[in-house]
Amino acid sequence: MNRDQTPHSVWEQLQAGNRRFMLFQEERPNQDVGRRHELTMGQNPIAAVLACSDSRVPVEMIFDQGLGDVFVIRTAGEIIDLAVLGSLEYAVESLGVPLVVVMGHESCGAVAATQAALDGQGIPDGFQRVLIEKVSPSILEARAAGDTTTAQFEIRHVAETVDQIMSRSPEIKAKILRGTCGIVGVHYRLSDGYAEPVVTVGVDSLD
Repeated sequence: MNRDQTPHSVWEQLQAGNRRFMLFQEERPNQDVGRRHELTMGQNPIAAVLACSDSRVPVEMIFDQGLGDVFVIRTAGEIIDLAVLGSLEYAVESLGVPLVVVMGHESCGAVAATQAALDGQGIPDGFQRVLIEKVSPSILEARAAGDTTTAQFEIRHVAETVDQIMSRSPEIKAKILRGTCGIVGVHYRLSDGYAEPVVTVGVDSLD
């Protein structure tokens, strides 16, 4: 396992970094010239993070991590396609990361656009339609469960994305079942900087 870390120990590190970020006490680790030189020999990240491309959601800053610490994949609405799944499998299998994080966020434009489209307000032109198609199942599931707020839809989309990763990647699911990898879904709050955990698999606690 990567650096003898466990899914739980890595999640604790990310939570500690997020607390520092929230309190404006960032350590900004692994950002010096020595780290840059070290990374010319290869990478050994502790986690893989699938996050929204939104400019307000800078993954390394939110978790107070440095160069080479986090393998980051970003798509609008943290949607999944084959390239995303391949990238996650590379991080888990080839790089040995013991934790996958799916991070949605407050005021997500992709979720808002999908809500609007489902309410009959029109679908964007061009390839933006793909975002609506990918996010729609999550919103429909949320509405069927009685959810009504945008925040609830965002959280549901995170949980559904976690489920997709496990159901569509037998390799990642196998590692989770063996206890060598975990997966956490979080909802990042723009208002206070908190990466709130909403679902965990293979990690001891939501706390």
